[in-house]
Amino acid sequence: MNWYYTLLDITAILFSLLMLRYSWYRIRFFMQVFQQTGYKRNEYWDWMKQNWDAKVIPSDLGLFNIVLLLMIWFESWVFSQVTATALSLVLFIYGIYWFGTVKRYKPEKEKKPLVFTPRVIRLSGPLFLLAAFIPGSFLYMAYSGVMPFLDLPLPNYYVTFLSFDLLLLVFGWIFGSILYPFWVLPASLITQPVEKSIQDGFKNDARRKLASMPDLKVIALTGSYGKTSTKFMIRDLLKERYNVCSTPGSYNTPMGICKVINNDLNSNHQVLILEMGARYAGNIGELCDIAQPDISVVTNVGFAHLETFGSQDVIAHEKGTLVRRLEKGGVAVLNADDPRVSVMGQDRDDILRIKAGLKDGDIRGSEVQYGPAGMEFRVWTGDEEELFHTKLLGAHNAQNLLLAISVGKHLGLRLKTMALAARRMEPVEHRLEMKQAGDLIVIDDAFNSNPVGAKNAVEILSSFKTGKRIIITPGMVELGEIEYEENRKFGEAIGKAGLDHIYLVGKERSKAILEGIKITNGEADKVEVVESLFEANEKVRAIAHPGDVILYENDLPDLYG
Repeated sequence: MNWYYTLLDITAILFSLLMLRYSWYRIRFFMQVFQQTGYKRNEYWDWMKQNWDAKVIPSDLGLFNIVLLLMIWFESWVFSQVTATALSLVLFIYGIYWFGTVKRYKPEKEKKPLVFTPRVIRLSGPLFLLAAFIPGSFLYMAYSGVMPFLDLPLPNYYVTFLSFDLLLLVFGWIFGSILYPFWVLPASLITQPVEKSIQDGFKNDARRKLASMPDLKVIALTGSYGKTSTKFMIRDLLKERYNVCSTPGSYNTPMGICKVINNDLNSNHQVLILEMGARYAGNIGELCDIAQPDISVVTNVGFAHLETFGSQDVIAHEKGTLVRRLEKGGVAVLNADDPRVSVMGQDRDDILRIKAGLKDGDIRGSEVQYGPAGMEFRVWTGDEEELFHTKLLGAHNAQNLLLAISVGKHLGLRLKTMALAARRMEPVEHRLEMKQAGDLIVIDDAFNSNPVGAKNAVEILSSFKTGKRIIITPGMVELGEIEYEENRKFGEAIGKAGLDHIYLVGKERSKAILEGIKITNGEADKVEVVESLFEANEKVRAIAHPGDVILYENDLPDLYG
């Protein structure tokens, strides 16, 4: 029967290879989560707590590990009751069944896959070393019967016809796999000094470059939402006269800003436009330490990142840092319709405050209308008046454009010139971006939904009369204690809009929205809850006809799946 024992030895090797594959995908998944939580250990830990049973320690995996531990503790008794052959077959068959699939950690389609940035590669070194410690130690014990580093024989080491201790081998792999998500935290602590040194170097390079360009006008903007859209509006207006450099997309972190300053800014640029984001108190100040603004723009104070700030007043104080950090002679461009923003800097008589709004302000907009061709509204600056046409949609985009117009007006652009530039503006990708998909009209508002933007998007969808009006949404996140309530209000707005088809993504996340829909119209037959965006798309393809309008309102990263 030597061939049979050899076959079991080979099976053990195959099991180890299977576990190596499983380990790779599990570790890779948690690195992806860490990246999507911004490499923030506290946010990563919060995610782990919310996904403890589903992803971190699945209940069946944890239970199996406990059973194995008890079997090791009473190993002699176990082998007196069950033959090693039978136990080997049971454990290996279970292992192939459970660990042969990595679907839990490798979905067929990923919206935002792991990007192997230099930071992730640096993190991988200590992470893989830590992750290998438990499986490696138990493999050594399983085959040698000796404790690693101590050279002490194991008292319960049990080897019969096999060349290894079966229970130690299996337990080591499974216990090791349970610990993988936890190793991310110490691995990030190990690499933290290196990351800080690298980041400090980039910051110093950016400061030196800006100091070498004293005539450069730095425009910084912040707000709970609308930052990126407003930034591109300012860029497109100022390009009519100035040579402009701006951060792309949602580059609003210290390293994102430094990358643009160090790599993209050159001596020919006259204006630098920087978007400044904040998830925690002190973030805006850190960004101002890199680039001192000459003009500060604040779009609004909303509920974005309420989970990390705690209250709107704290958010307002943080956003107001951008105005407080202005030097004498600086300019603050403020949303006149937001009570928390409009008062920023009112205690300073050494800066110029320009307020813009649809209801109030030094620069005002009115008569907003929108449809399939876009939006139009009238702008008044006190000495000029002009009708603006743009492909952009939504009253909040009209407000954002008023802020951009205020910056342009201050820097000497005529209203008529800016109106011509506004006609050529393209919507920011995934922010109320209207486009054709064959015979269908798609309104893509998939990026980071917020209460105001979500409501505006639903109102825009309800205004279309060309065909069926369809919404696909998972709701909103990162709103802290008010998240359920805001999603319920979002559901009420959907219910009042009288849409034709409503697809809610995620059973748990959609409960609040569904409650709101039922409160307003009770037409549950129009609502369908699906597991993923991909499933929702399949449903729409089955029912859509030419002329139908589909709104994608928010598209959460994979970590919220």
